[in-house]
Amino acid sequence: MEDISVNISSLREACAEAVICVSKSETIQAILDGRVPKGNVFEMAKVAGLFAVKNTHLSLPNSYPVPIEFTCIEYRIADLEIHVLVKVRSVCKSNLEMEAMHGASITALTIYDMLKPIDKGIHIQQIKILEEPNEQSRPQPGHPFNAAVVVCSNAVSKGVKPDSAGQLILKKLLSQGPEITSYSIIPDDLDQIRALAKELSTNNQLVIFSGGTGLSKTDVTTEALESLLDRRIPGIEEAIRRYGQSLTPYAMFSRSLVGTIGDCLVLALPGSTRGAGESMDAIFPHILHAFRL
Repeated sequence: MEDISVNISSLREACAEAVICVSKSETIQAILDGRVPKGNVFEMAKVAGLFAVKNTHLSLPNSYPVPIEFTCIEYRIADLEIHVLVKVRSVCKSNLEMEAMHGASITALTIYDMLKPIDKGIHIQQIKILEEPNEQSRPQPGHPFNAAVVVCSNAVSKGVKPDSAGQLILKKLLSQGPEITSYSIIPDDLDQIRALAKELSTNNQLVIFSGGTGLSKTDVTTEALESLLDRRIPGIEEAIRRYGQSLTPYAMFSRSLVGTIGDCLVLALPGSTRGAGESMDAIFPHILHAFRL
């Protein structure tokens, strides 16, 4: 199974459709009149579909058990076609496409099973996922933007240890499609951090500092940037720490900082490789919404 432990729990929705074709109009009329020998077709199929959505992980080995918080099964008749629409919604870490598809499949199979005795020509035409109705849960593509990365570390600047955290930030950032205008490694020095922040914020929409957000005496990045920010953005800071806290209790010691200098978004992230990577996972790509505000 794919590891989704690092995913963020968010509102997710999926919608799937199944189309069942009957061979004669008498079959449709029998459904509407309640004359199908096996019982109420739509009600029986709906119950089967609801159970299928909730138990998808028991049938599909790569699906995850998720708390299903809403399921809606609707029917539409068009000539000799029965359209089944299954909508699923939940706050969870995994997408819900398979739950919706499984619900649509079992609903369609139940209809097929109940109508087969009176219509030998019935068949399931298609089962497909439809576009997710909750587009707000997906980050929308934005405009290209310039970004810079600064690693603040005495050890890295002296060559004592490799720059693994900065490289990881750069790798994750590049997947978002920016133009990287600068990549710097500097020591933990208040004046150098401030000078670079002022310089880079003039020609970049995003500047990421890594390191200097801990509790040691040399961790001064937070102090260096705090006085330069026009606005703090506490929500992003909270999101970083909340996500980190769900993975390790030591995330509470982070003093990550987020704010704006002019029109530039400035992030101060941890200098550890794990902390830097988890911080990026916590806020990207959704943080790019800031560039559309």
